[in-house]
Amino acid sequence: MTTDSPDTLLNEPLLVADDPVLDMLNTQAMADGDVVDYWQNDGDVARWLVRAGWFDATQMPAFAEGALMASGVELREIIRKLLEQRKAGVQGDPAELNAYLRKALSHPQLVWDAPTGLRLDRVRKQQTAEQFLAPLAEAAAALLVSGDFSLIRTCEHTECVLWFYDRTKSHKRRWCSMAQCGNRHKVAEFRKRKLQV
Repeated sequence: MTTDSPDTLLNEPLLVADDPVLDMLNTQAMADGDVVDYWQNDGDVARWLVRAGWFDATQMPAFAEGALMASGVELREIIRKLLEQRKAGVQGDPAELNAYLRKALSHPQLVWDAPTGLRLDRVRKQQTAEQFLAPLAEAAAALLVSGDFSLIRTCEHTECVLWFYDRTKSHKRRWCSMAQCGNRHKVAEFRKRKLQV
């Protein structure tokens, strides 16, 4: 998993969720009180998929213009809706996510690349953007089924909508990033104390 530093360019979404599916949701964030969607074209989605470790840059197939972005945004919003419902304890309708999962045509393949080097790889059809994004749909389904939703949270900063999976030992993580929202909270609290003196 990749983690961004505070020096990450502002034009790239942060990878701070400690879960790749939640990092996908975080490609839509708040900046100066407005919602910013970091996915404006196919290139934005492709760069994020590489940065987040889903694919190597050499694995990017060519799709019809706009197909990767349209499918990525659609899948992101399907996942967001289901995660919000699961977090709220409300039964959701998995039909849209199941439609993506049905498109995930794949099969296992045995690879023997050294005398003792055996492994099982999964070979996937990638003829459409939906098939290409199928690993994200599968990861989202797994998170919905087995994720600990008491540890899946949104940042406590009032001007932040980023999600994270609290994998800290104490399970008391409050911020998407201490360098971002945690620091903003500390500065605000310091100013508040200064005014009270």
